[in-house]
Amino acid sequence: MIFYFSGSGNSYATAKKIADATHDTLVNIADAMYHKQFTYTLQPNEKLGFVFPVYAWAAPKIVRQFIQSLQLHHHKQVYTYAVCTCGQSAGETMRIFASDLQASGLTLDSGFSVVMPDNYAILFKAPTLQEQKRMLDYAEHITDLIVRSVLLERRRFYRVKKGKYSHLLSYMVNPLFVRLATKTKSFYATKDCIGCGICKKVCTAHCITLRHGKPVWTKPHCHMCMACLQHCPKSAIQYGKTTIKNGRYLHPIYQTHKE
Repeated sequence: MIFYFSGSGNSYATAKKIADATHDTLVNIADAMYHKQFTYTLQPNEKLGFVFPVYAWAAPKIVRQFIQSLQLHHHKQVYTYAVCTCGQSAGETMRIFASDLQASGLTLDSGFSVVMPDNYAILFKAPTLQEQKRMLDYAEHITDLIVRSVLLERRRFYRVKKGKYSHLLSYMVNPLFVRLATKTKSFYATKDCIGCGICKKVCTAHCITLRHGKPVWTKPHCHMCMACLQHCPKSAIQYGKTTIKNGRYLHPIYQTHKE
């Protein structure tokens, strides 16, 4: 079983590739949290995987909350692994996630990071199509290596690109991000909005509604997954003034498959 969280498709594509190779079931963490589905049973010899993006050098808050509520039934010590997708580096994401799992009675046997195009348009410009292809091709290669390790059930095996100042970024910057940089008040739709409702459909926090054909963010905070902004077919959703010229990015798997 593979639990995943994804906004622009990077983690979903990675989770799906692994699931196809391992014949495991995919579970969307955002949907599970919304429907309060926390109890799961693993079949004998079934592996347990978690795939999620890195937000400010740690796992998204929703992923960590899900782990706290997860009630997992299994027959023996289950092989558990995690894969985080990141823009440049993951910091201490995997160390923190391992601690979260341990608090819930699970041991992380292996952890991996996959560098992919960054979707955080608030700070970063979307890569060119050529850069996206290069990054995604290499990500495919790395994911193939991860699949091999998972099938072999390699334990105490970590391949994570931490980057510089990992401890500072994960343990000091991330808490500030969660507290101060997840506010929804700066989201808005421009006159280009056509009222299609895609933003409401893909919002992982379920905090968007349509009023008079325009999106309105109904909660003070969200996950900052950027799904609403990146999925918008008219690039009409903005966050303050910083996203106007930064372009948009969706993984190809979400360009035709939108959840």
